[in-house]
Amino acid sequence: MKSPPKAYENIPFLNSDACRPVRLQLEYLHPEVTMEEQGIKSTIVIFGSARIPSPETAEACTNSTLAELLPFYEEARKLSKIVSTTCQTNHECEYVVITGGGPGIMEAGNRGAADAQCKSIALNITLPYEQDPNPYVTPELNFEFRYFHMRKMHFLSRAKALVVFPGGFGTFDELFEALTLIQTGKIQKMPVLLFGTEHWKRLIDWDYLAECGLISLGDLDLLMFCDTAEDAWKTITDYYA
Repeated sequence: MKSPPKAYENIPFLNSDACRPVRLQLEYLHPEVTMEEQGIKSTIVIFGSARIPSPETAEACTNSTLAELLPFYEEARKLSKIVSTTCQTNHECEYVVITGGGPGIMEAGNRGAADAQCKSIALNITLPYEQDPNPYVTPELNFEFRYFHMRKMHFLSRAKALVVFPGGFGTFDELFEALTLIQTGKIQKMPVLLFGTEHWKRLIDWDYLAECGLISLGDLDLLMFCDTAEDAWKTITDYYA
């Protein structure tokens, strides 16, 4: 008689509802242990749209307004290279760039670190439509998540700053959850940079929220605006000076 599979090798069992607590624990432990082994001390989070094209794919973009956002790809790539070159040494991995691992702005973030021959992290997510990891992620720091909330926790657990480029629902979700956690004191205060001043101020009337009393005037101080990679990096370094 063939021996039954061991519990930890029984994939249908591990994918069952009964094993959800086990899967949650594994999604916490695997990235946490790996990042410790790789010497990751702190991170800079880059959020932004998967749809903003790279220079190589811009000609195929049929949405002219979306194509106008191409400079954000280059700025994300440049910022990542500046951060990675400045902060990563053979002994310490501070301010390691971390993205969602997909295309667009996420790709640009990982690509800038690769340009500098430095490490970068990707926290990908299993979706009904496949989002393959971009080719610039450090292979040992490429993670795939089933649960959004575990993924978000790892985005923020080592974060020293969030740099938020234009994006859609996913970017908004990540931005506002982070702002809520900072506002309520659940995580440490850190720079939250909205990259593209005109874009973000046209998109959301932050002052109106405060005028209505829906947020306090002090909450506006949680947000910073920038328009170049150099400005973004200066804002972060000035904050921690």
